[in-house]
Amino acid sequence: MTIKTLITGADRGMGYELALELGLKGQFIYVGSRNLARGQAAVAQLEAAGVQAQAVQLDVTDHESIVAAKMSIANLDILINNAGIAVDHETKPSELSLDAIRQDFNVNYFGLIDVTQVFLPLLKAAPAGRIINISSAVGSLTLASDASTSIHKLQASGYQASKSAVNMFTIKLAAELEGTPVTVNAVNPGWVDTSFGGGGGNRTVQVGVARTVELATSDALTDSGTFSDIDGIVPW
Repeated sequence: MTIKTLITGADRGMGYELALELGLKGQFIYVGSRNLARGQAAVAQLEAAGVQAQAVQLDVTDHESIVAAKMSIANLDILINNAGIAVDHETKPSELSLDAIRQDFNVNYFGLIDVTQVFLPLLKAAPAGRIINISSAVGSLTLASDASTSIHKLQASGYQASKSAVNMFTIKLAAELEGTPVTVNAVNPGWVDTSFGGGGGNRTVQVGVARTVELATSDALTDSGTFSDIDGIVPW
């Protein structure tokens, strides 16, 4: 049976790389994209590479868009919440506008929750549903409070707080679904060299997606409620 995977924000960057790598491993990919034309262009590239894929218009900040996306998907095994933004622009927390913080949270946290809740019934109906939330080590309270880390010095409190919130949601949803076939995990891709990070990241996109690919392709995944990257466990 073909594994069916929905990836939000899959028309470029890490989302596209995830679609490519998982598709080449035999999964059918639903390319979630806020802009349908960009999603269709990504699907054309994926199909040219030998991947089975379908573009799905999905704006994580628009509930009606999420519900419509679900109506176009009959079965789903894996949900990868990849869509995200960062609009802090290194502004000090005492000066960061509420509008910027709301933008971070609307996509990274509230949007992620809305997508997860809407698609959860499909994942519960799957033999072994998986939810993978793309988080970030910059949301780690442990690392942010350690003065010796670069994360302590980072000025992105809106983005960082939204990822801390994603981590909490991951923990609580995993606890709720304990004893069911659905697993819930968070992944830190690191600073990946894509347009999202402004370029210059110290990890290639292939390294950035490696842990997510592992979780999405493990034959018998039992881990749930974890926060990890390719190097191991990341502190909450």
